[in-house]
Amino acid sequence: MAGRLYVVATPIGNLEDITYRAVRVLREVDLIACEDTRQTRKLLEHYGIRKPTISYHEHNEAERSQELAERLRAGDTIALVSDAGMPLVSDPGYRLVKAALSLEIPVEPVPGPSAVLAALAASGLATDSFHFGGFLPVKAGPRARALEALAGETATLVFYEAPHRVVEALETIEQVLGPRPVVMARELTKIHEEFVRGTAGEVRARLLARNAIKGEITLLVGKATAPAADSTPLEEAVGELVRAGTARMDAIKQVARRRGLSKREVYEQLLKAE
Repeated sequence: MAGRLYVVATPIGNLEDITYRAVRVLREVDLIACEDTRQTRKLLEHYGIRKPTISYHEHNEAERSQELAERLRAGDTIALVSDAGMPLVSDPGYRLVKAALSLEIPVEPVPGPSAVLAALAASGLATDSFHFGGFLPVKAGPRARALEALAGETATLVFYEAPHRVVEALETIEQVLGPRPVVMARELTKIHEEFVRGTAGEVRARLLARNAIKGEITLLVGKATAPAADSTPLEEAVGELVRAGTARMDAIKQVARRRGLSKREVYEQLLKAE
């Protein structure tokens, strides 16, 4: 008889943030697949859980998925956990879930803590809809393009970011999305939990004043609002910015953002006008 795969959420910091069901499942399964066995061991020891563990991370995910799928097919029950929060949310696990489903093995989610939802709930930004973008691209160019694609999104934007890249990310957010409200949530549920609110420029300035930036970070950006009506011809609006010293392509981006258009739409209309 085939086994069962449990996708189990674990605390994002405070070890008390785990459900009774998650503790029970971790005690009952045959094997626990962990992103980092050392990290998971701290949680298991805290709750007196003694079960075998096996590493399952981005570097061995492809081969380990097949191995674990075979164990599921043989009848084992397996709990998949990440270092923190819900597995598969910017963490490994997709391949294993897909492999289990292809073998018609039940996959059962055991929900719990999530940095995305915790940050959103306490951010003070709109919660009626949100867009989770995972980690922003590392390089400035791709990061700007990713944000440009979301410029018209009428939902709160949520991203994960590394502490050593957050200042650069905020700079790009300011350049591309303008003076929207921004919240940086750091070290959620931990001793040094912190929320920094303001525009991207204001949050960035506060971080630059620090000697170091550490911890797990979630960035939230307020939703786009309807652009103000502007009857100025596109070529005049772009030309005004260029005469003020803005590079032509940057001017096109700014005008597009103000009017709720894509950069391509503005560029094509300028070509027709010329």
